[in-house]
Amino acid sequence: MEDKYLKKPYTVLDTFAGAGGFSLGFELAGANVVGAIEIDSWASETFKFNHPDATVLQGDISKITDDSILEAFRRYKPDLILGGPPCQGFSICNKNNGDPKDPRNSLFEEFIRIGRLLKPSVMIMENVPNLIKAKTKSKELVIDIIKIELEKIGYFVNSHILEATDYGVPQIRKRLFVVASKTKLQSPFPQRTHSLTNAQSLFEPQLKKCPTLWDAISDLPEIEAREGAEESEYTKSPQNEYQLLLRQNATKLFNHKAMSHSKRLVERFAAMGWGDSTSNVPDHLRPLRRNSTEYSEKTYDQNNRRMHPDRPCHTVPASFYANFVHPYKNRNFTAREGARIQSFPDWYVFKGKPTVVSHKLLEREGRLEEKHLCQYNQIGNATPPLMAKAIAENLINQLGAKYVHSRQ
Repeated sequence: MEDKYLKKPYTVLDTFAGAGGFSLGFELAGANVVGAIEIDSWASETFKFNHPDATVLQGDISKITDDSILEAFRRYKPDLILGGPPCQGFSICNKNNGDPKDPRNSLFEEFIRIGRLLKPSVMIMENVPNLIKAKTKSKELVIDIIKIELEKIGYFVNSHILEATDYGVPQIRKRLFVVASKTKLQSPFPQRTHSLTNAQSLFEPQLKKCPTLWDAISDLPEIEAREGAEESEYTKSPQNEYQLLLRQNATKLFNHKAMSHSKRLVERFAAMGWGDSTSNVPDHLRPLRRNSTEYSEKTYDQNNRRMHPDRPCHTVPASFYANFVHPYKNRNFTAREGARIQSFPDWYVFKGKPTVVSHKLLEREGRLEEKHLCQYNQIGNATPPLMAKAIAENLINQLGAKYVHSRQ
């Protein structure tokens, strides 16, 4: 048949993809996720399972050739490239050759390479907020170097720190976003849609109240330590708008399996009130030294803190299985509860084991082949999908309708 011009959604490639929270937000906004590049095999499995039609390149991005990348995405060239390359404290350069804090010596350079190869309309980078303060050995601001390098390959560049609760994510989480676009954008970043209170202002009259932690997880099956399963049934109906949104199209519940806590750890949790942590428990329930019956002198104030149900959760990190205690149950969060707090829909399934041995221990013992991103790591590392969705909708509305050449 003759060539036609058909209206299509924007196409997205997710680099340093992890489980895919960043690109999932763009998919929820109507974009088409065509691919991912990710080094970890378990995270790649999660991405592929949830995006079966996407091309997933699993491996070290610095070792994937230009030809391989061009061939993989020749048919569906991405309009938008996303990524969270580690820029601070990580380096791929020789330690004796260059400044390891300079992003040009880091995996950020691979993000630039992908952009130079595929020439997308927009590139969006996500990172920790403290990156705006980071400096190289020569006292240059890292964020300024990042902007200059993106400008060199033809982009207008804007950066801003966004707060997850401003977009309906029940979690206090700030992230830095850098938006680089081929055309100058009037509004590179979305207006907030939610607030922590019901109060309306003259300038923002339409804000919704951000869901609380309990709004996010109260409909999930009530399980104790050592209970639950990787696949289970719902036992309650959704109780609010947020739960309805995340349960949409889901018929089963995945990854809702509680940690196998010891009896003593359960007793410790039972002694905690909202806001309490390990440092607040009675002496007889304090943690013991490793391989000893003596009490540890160290108490970590941020470990195993019981969360308030009527507030947004604290920032969900990669190790959140040991950071938070359920508001009412004497256990840590399940992976699914963490996914709810991150705003992943229930149909999004996380692959790999729920937890793994400490990565530092594996490195120390030379067991790197066992080093993987477990379900908790994948969830905690992700960009909250609803946060990404707000960014996507704002950009897509400005970029307008896209017409691509299609052969049929």
